[in-house]
Amino acid sequence: MLGETLSQYLFVVFLSPLFTGIFSKFKSRIESKKGPSIFQPYYDIFKLFRKETLIPEGSGILFRYVPYAAFGVYSLISLIVPVLIPVPVFFTASADFLGGAILFSLAAFLKMSAAMNSGSNFSAMGTSRIISFNFLAEGALITVFFGVSLITATNNPYTTHSFLSTNLLQNFSLVHIFSTLAFFMLFLYETGKIPLQSEGLPELGMIDSGLNFEYSGKLLAINRWTSHMKQYLLGSIFLNVFFVPWGLFSTYPLFLLDFPVMFLKWMLLIFIVIVIETTLAKLRLFKVLDYLATAFTFSVLFLIFSEVIV
Repeated sequence: MLGETLSQYLFVVFLSPLFTGIFSKFKSRIESKKGPSIFQPYYDIFKLFRKETLIPEGSGILFRYVPYAAFGVYSLISLIVPVLIPVPVFFTASADFLGGAILFSLAAFLKMSAAMNSGSNFSAMGTSRIISFNFLAEGALITVFFGVSLITATNNPYTTHSFLSTNLLQNFSLVHIFSTLAFFMLFLYETGKIPLQSEGLPELGMIDSGLNFEYSGKLLAINRWTSHMKQYLLGSIFLNVFFVPWGLFSTYPLFLLDFPVMFLKWMLLIFIVIVIETTLAKLRLFKVLDYLATAFTFSVLFLIFSEVIV
């Protein structure tokens, strides 16, 4: 179990920036641009680690230490949910689906608190927008995870993955379809993949990036690293629990095949996201609430159907 645990954790931590780089590269190719290297996220992180860290005057302890705390929260999540190995690893018993959703919410709360603690008006603007949107996003996330637990009568994510990977027809039920749509919409929102239209100054369309406005140097590098980890964790939960739960192995040495399998799954997800992001018309900022309301509706319908049908 130790080998599987280390493999999953190191995969999340060190390869999550790679998928961000691949996404940026492919999107640039679709737009007939050369685009950055797929390793550009690593270059940016290493460059920021070498730069001086400036602390805004008047900021408090939250601003200085929340990036480390958020990194720790996402590290714990990577050892709870099936993002690479389909069997329980160390720390799996520390939380379930609902606990994972709460940990995601905790990380978001910490980052918003730190941004407000910086004393920056731009950070406060970004934080206020996220708060106005997140009451729907967090509600949909918790509702989806709660509904998934009703399918298998357990909140254990590994049990849910095993059930869905061995019961093919369950993946085509209305219950599962609504949950998949809701979680995919949340993934697009949480990772900043919703095409947004920004009129005038760039900061008018700023949402999540506003939280990092006052950060620099090592702290900014850690914040960007946690963003890559968050994207990988949410995307892998979507792939392994909702969309394509097949193809992963749990025994040695077959579990080594999980690395290329997850890479192929992510190529599929990146392709789908790029198609959506490059073909759909851009939304105005205030329409994000309508978007999240739709995701929340799907999650509620999923909860209702899970009680009526199952």
